[in-house]
This record gives sequence, C-alpha cells and structure tokens, in this order.
Amino acid sequence: MQLTRKGLWSGIIREFRDFLPEISENAITTLLEGNTPLVEVENLKDIFGDLRLLLKYEGLNPTGSFKDRGMTMAVSKAREEGAEAIICASTGNTSAAAAAYAAKAGMKAYVLVPDGGIALGKLSQAMMHGAMVLQIKGNFDDALNIVKAITKDYPVKMVNSINPYRIEGQKTGAFEVCEHLGYAPTYHFLPVGNAGNITAYWKGYNQYYREDIISNLPKMMGFQAEGAAPIVLGHPVDDPHTLATAIKIGNPASWEGALKAKSESGGVIDMVSDEEIIEAYKLLASREGVFCEPASAASLAGAIKMKKEGVLIDGDTVVCTLTGHGLKDPDNAMNSSPKPVKVPADVKKILSVMGF
Repeated sequence: MQLTRKGLWSGIIREFRDFLPEISENAITTLLEGNTPLVEVENLKDIFGDLRLLLKYEGLNPTGSFKDRGMTMAVSKAREEGAEAIICASTGNTSAAAAAYAAKAGMKAYVLVPDGGIALGKLSQAMMHGAMVLQIKGNFDDALNIVKAITKDYPVKMVNSINPYRIEGQKTGAFEVCEHLGYAPTYHFLPVGNAGNITAYWKGYNQYYREDIISNLPKMMGFQAEGAAPIVLGHPVDDPHTLATAIKIGNPASWEGALKAKSESGGVIDMVSDEEIIEAYKLLASREGVFCEPASAASLAGAIKMKKEGVLIDGDTVVCTLTGHGLKDPDNAMNSSPKPVKVPADVKKILSVMGF
C-alpha cells in the first residue's frame, strides 16, 4: 500500500494532520510508523467462502506492533509540554513502543511489567531501547494502578491508552483501511485487551464518515481471550489467564469505549478460547505467510467463529487487525510448531526424510 496524499511518507502525524490534535513541528517524534499493508487473504476459502478477507498487518510498524501509532502522538505531545520522562504499565508491546519513542525524543522511560507475564521479544526491546524495566509481583492492572499513583504526584507523563493522545494516534489505522479500499469494510475484527484499539478504530471510522470519503461504517467485532474476558462477562477478572499475553488484562482501561463501539456499530464483544487463537495463529503463518503474535490471531479466530455461526456471508468485506509481529513471542511460536528434524549430513538420508 502506498499513501501519497502528501508525498513521501513521513509518519502518521504529518500524513493525517487534518484529523489529529495540533502538535508543533519541532515536537514531532516519529519512527515513520503507519502505512502498514492490508494483505488480501487468498488461501482460506475453504473456511470463508467468497467473502473478501483482508489483514491489517500492524506487526510491520517500527517496533512491531500497533502501539507505535499511539506512542508517536503521546510522546510528541509530552515533548511539546516539556516532559523529560514517560512511564507506562504494559504486558509488552506498550513498553517496547514507549522505550523506542522515548529514546528518539531523548527522554527517560520507565516501564512496569508483570513478573513472568511478558513475552521475551517485547521485554528485550524495552531493555535494548534503554528503558528502566520494573517487574512487579502482580498483574497488568496492579501495574497500571501504580503508574496512575506515580503520575499523580511526580513529574513523569503516563503514556498508557488512558492518555487521550494514544487513542488519537491509533485511530489512523482506520483512515488507512479506508484509503486502501476506497470504502469501509462490512466488518472490522480486533483483539481486545485494554480495549484502546477498538475504541480508536471506531473513532477513526466516524471521523472519516463523509460522503466524499466513505459512505458506510463497519460493524466493530472485538474478541477477548476466554480466560481474560471481563467485558464479555460484565465484571473485572481478578486473575486473568491466557497464552495471548498482549490481551491478558482483567479490567480494561477503555472498557466503556469498547462497549460504545459495539453498540453504536451493531457489532459484538465476544471471546475465543486459547485453542481457537492458536489454530488461527498457525493458519495465518502456514497458509498465508503472515506471522503474528498469538493475541493478534484473536481477530481471525473471532472471524472464523462468526463465519461458523452464519454472521459473515459471501460478498462481505472483512478486515482483521493483526496487532503485533510473531517475533514478539518466540516461545509460543516454538511451542506451537513441529520440532526440527535432526538428520546426518548425508544427501541420501536427507532425501529419504524429505520423502524422495
């Protein structure tokens, strides 16, 4: 996909300035995030029939996840306001994005993560970008409460999705979908953890809803993991559990925004099992060549569930956002794949194993 409304791509703030809060030019902190591809699915017709299915592959952002869209806005605004440090709670991707954009801005970054609850690929990113990583004995919700307390009394700026500039940046994903297709999809499926992304996409679609750009709005379809599905259950989950660590959140900060997106669009907030997530995760990699982290595959797992239930029909246009790259979580990739076959360095024996 090439977006050239303003010539050479220079990041989401400059590309979509007309739709974003004002930020001074010298405060813009960008790693040229956005402009991610919308990949056409070609090899899953046995599951989806003749509907059009596309993957918004956010794993190709600079730090490997959709979080970069919100972080360029949050860090740029913090820089404009004179902040010298940022802080966040994270299950992984937010910490990686915060650390990278803080490094670019010349700011300090502090990230609080659950001890043992963050994928290795994400933890390594935050550390390499120079953030101070604090692993707490608790879950994401505990970490977020601590961050709120710190930013209330100390000169450090919170960059979690309750920072409104995060949502402003993330909504640009909807703009790109519309510009690529020339219209809005019938359905848009997203994983739901802290629920900022479904909130942001719905805001973006509504902002783009003009007859000269798009004349329809999609139904927003959010999917949580069964073990971390507070919105579906209608109450916080004290001890969330799922192998999809990016959406392992028991009390989403953007809960109300997700419910608003669901009700206003006529969509759903539902849940899928870890088994369904892993099945979708493997399908994407093995049949479409697209490697995403497990939480990302909750969107496709949700689409498969809705197709089986007869909600999706031939002729629909369906977009699934894949929130992060598969290399974010190498342990789950190894555990979900066949083990390498050990063979001698002998041509005949290798050919025999290959079936020749």
